Amino acid sequence: MTPSRVGPPDSGSRTAADGAHLPGARRATLGDVPALVRLRGVMLDEMGMDTGGADAPWRTASAQWFTERLRHSGTFAAFLVDDPELGTVASAAGTCDTHAPSPTNPSGLHGHVFNVSTDPRRRRRGHARVCLDALLTWFREEARVTVVNLNATADGAALYESYGFATPRHPALQLRTARAPH
Repeated sequence: MTPSRVGPPDSGSRTAADGAHLPGARRATLGDVPALVRLRGVMLDEMGMDTGGADAPWRTASAQWFTERLRHSGTFAAFLVDDPELGTVASAAGTCDTHAPSPTNPSGLHGHVFNVSTDPRRRRRGHARVCLDALLTWFREEARVTVVNLNATADGAALYESYGFATPRHPALQLRTARAPH
């Protein structure tokens, strides 16, 4: 999906629907890798994937992946919201990759939003929006990305559409190939 603009739908104050003040998002550091992996598991569970237990191999691989990406602040960012009782409760991450330049994107740089997740005990409080606001600001102001893509679940689609994300003219297709034997 490609937004018509990158950024929040409005620049109003950060308040929840019930008028409560929302905490701001902060940029993730290496110390946040366990929280990023945990929230990724929450998201994948919600998508119907069998994520296994705390010792599932994908969790170790994911921790290594986040550790490596966090060292590249120009092409990767993750933003988190903390809760005084539960710790880190929401995340949104994004990465940049290069494509061949085009007339509408001369740099060829694309952003990809992923790992938008909120702890089930803190949903519907605006935390994902706060994280997404921070991430889209990073794409626009620091990474200088003008094309941002994401894959949305049915539950998340309304949030992304409120930012201007829409089905692109040429939707992506996907092919999964069989793994090569080791």
